[in-house]
Amino acid sequence: MGRSVYSLVLIDEIVEAVDKLAYEKNTSRSNLINQILAKYFCFNTPEMRMREIFENVEQSMCNIDCFQIQFQPSSTMISIRSALRYRYKPTIRYMLELYRLCEPAMGELRVTMRTQNSTLIDILTSFFEFWSTLENKYIGSLFPDGNVFCSVEPGKYLRQFILPQNENEQTNDIIASAISNYIYFIDSCLKLYFSKLDNLNEAAYFIENKYCDYLKNNVII
Repeated sequence: MGRSVYSLVLIDEIVEAVDKLAYEKNTSRSNLINQILAKYFCFNTPEMRMREIFENVEQSMCNIDCFQIQFQPSSTMISIRSALRYRYKPTIRYMLELYRLCEPAMGELRVTMRTQNSTLIDILTSFFEFWSTLENKYIGSLFPDGNVFCSVEPGKYLRQFILPQNENEQTNDIIASAISNYIYFIDSCLKLYFSKLDNLNEAAYFIENKYCDYLKNNVII
């Protein structure tokens, strides 16, 4: 969906009102006018799509006690936090970013933890490496190059989302539900992993079984 520059002659008072509203909504004049015209002509812009998905994600996640939603200055991102029951009570941060275009990825999830503890970072990295292997084993074939779009760094994980293969499942509400379910699921598996540090083989076994059940009951993105 391309963009072009157009010249418009507008009344000064209208521009002032647009600028005021754009400031309140933390957006630009051009983007606000674009949204107003799109709404008038019943046209769904990428910004409208992202806003609707974020609103649905917020509604879903707010019903779960362990998550806290934090909106970012950018209209393309929201941050979701979850507390980990572990020494020092570290916080896990899920930064969700949506792309304007879905070619083929529609957005990404970055998972991090605010900590300088090297042991904690090593455990987190170990989980992300296991999780990446698990996802590639079961759903890698669904991605264009045969591998899940993801990367692992010390204490950090990035996972890109693709549109559901079934076109009937590419609606904003279904995508939002799929994203919410994924965040909830990876968070629960991460906490399970930390709860069984004395027996990681058992943790891996339980998580893989949970992952298989997850695939049966959720839209894959």
